[in-house]
Amino acid sequence: MMAGHALEMERSSIKFLPDPARVVLRPFIPGQPWRVKNVIGRVSGLDDEAVQKLLDQVLVEFAGRHSDLERILESHCQRVEKFLEPGFEPGCPRRLLLGSYLTAEYSLESAALFNPSMVPHPSQEGVSPGSVRFIISFRATGEGHISSIEFRSGILDERGGVSVEPTGRYVTTPDVEPDPSYNKDLFLWKLQEMGVEDGFAGEVLELLPEPFTLGQLTRSLERTQERWEAQPLTRQQVRNERRTRDTMRWLAEANYQVRFPAEIPLAERIIFPVSTSESNGIEDARFVRLADDDGSFTYYATYTAYNGKTILPNLLETRDFLTFRVRTLNGPAVQNKGMALFPRRIGGRYAMISRQDNENLFLMFSDNLHFWHTTRKLVQPRQPWEFIQMGNCGSPLETEAGWVVLTHGVGPMRKYCIGAILLDLEDPSQVIGRLAEPLLSPDESEREGYVPNVVYSCGSMVHQGRLIMPYAMSDRASSIATVSLDALLERLKSDTIRS
Repeated sequence: MMAGHALEMERSSIKFLPDPARVVLRPFIPGQPWRVKNVIGRVSGLDDEAVQKLLDQVLVEFAGRHSDLERILESHCQRVEKFLEPGFEPGCPRRLLLGSYLTAEYSLESAALFNPSMVPHPSQEGVSPGSVRFIISFRATGEGHISSIEFRSGILDERGGVSVEPTGRYVTTPDVEPDPSYNKDLFLWKLQEMGVEDGFAGEVLELLPEPFTLGQLTRSLERTQERWEAQPLTRQQVRNERRTRDTMRWLAEANYQVRFPAEIPLAERIIFPVSTSESNGIEDARFVRLADDDGSFTYYATYTAYNGKTILPNLLETRDFLTFRVRTLNGPAVQNKGMALFPRRIGGRYAMISRQDNENLFLMFSDNLHFWHTTRKLVQPRQPWEFIQMGNCGSPLETEAGWVVLTHGVGPMRKYCIGAILLDLEDPSQVIGRLAEPLLSPDESEREGYVPNVVYSCGSMVHQGRLIMPYAMSDRASSIATVSLDALLERLKSDTIRS
């Protein structure tokens, strides 16, 4: 390789384009009770023949677009159960018709399918020697810029080739566990971090077992509230009690579990926002397969929950991509977007790359996966193409030469490029290599999109001596690029020596 020439990745012909036909059904319920009652009254006024005719029209028009239409119409009708009178018995045509008035389609990818992350699939059954099955997650964005998580799977073959399995016609959201459980100590620590340490919270927690469920928390909140309201309180005490009650409920709802039926294909599973903390989107999931002490693996993804005003760093956990547990990330070091876990413990501790100040990359260690207290600056912008800010492009990749961390840098005209650094295997606070030039920059075919002039990734893999990197193009669509791992490591070291 000639000194001074950028090491370029090879772009594949694979493109992941947003498909507006991938739709889910969401509640479409008027916010005012009087409007809900008006709709119910209008449906009640229809005769049986009109009801059946209208319902048949709905089923003909939409049943082919959704695998479980009638079940969802029934579930949306249940949301207004308290307003219903006789004539809306479960399963009857009038009830399903009412459910259709309380339902709307949402196009998950109408705006973008981007910011991919790649990990080995938990099942390698039937894969030929030298090949590996993988999963790619995407941030899918639709109307109102609401983001969710989608999946695709494929094969990396023994020659380094990439193939992607076709997607199905339907998409399915998971069932939310109705009464999730919580670790009492973790819950208390998070409350303290949020500044909730008053007597009301203490009384609520004192009534709870270890662990406790959402239902038990709700009953404890009600009993404690009754006791407090039975005694004279100042206006400030009333405000504090209301704030504590709302915060505890919000924190519980931000930690939840969802489950897909086993028969739902991977590409049809959609993780759509569930809690109020993520009502405006689940953003930029960075998946990693983390090795456990017993040799098994658990998949984690750090992501940003957004409610339209504030962000909340969350952790998604799964072993099989069927059941997912969502928990908040906690501690004073959890301050920003773009956190990426290392795929194994280092010196017995969890490690993570983060960005604390919107500009530099930091290294974090913790004994507890859910709490992070200390950070140290790792790298800062040095090259012109990263003068504005730096961030990571997914979890570090372990090689014999060290940890390869893909980075992104923002330069002139807010142009995003992807670079790389190399960290010492046993002491990742030591930077032993760094590219002077970008590994990938947006070319002319990748510059147009929702956010122009951007290439970005949330996680890659190493296979058969090559780095396999899925990447987003200007926050609209995605592709895959590859590069020789040996060539990358050689350039990382030589660029560092020259600089």
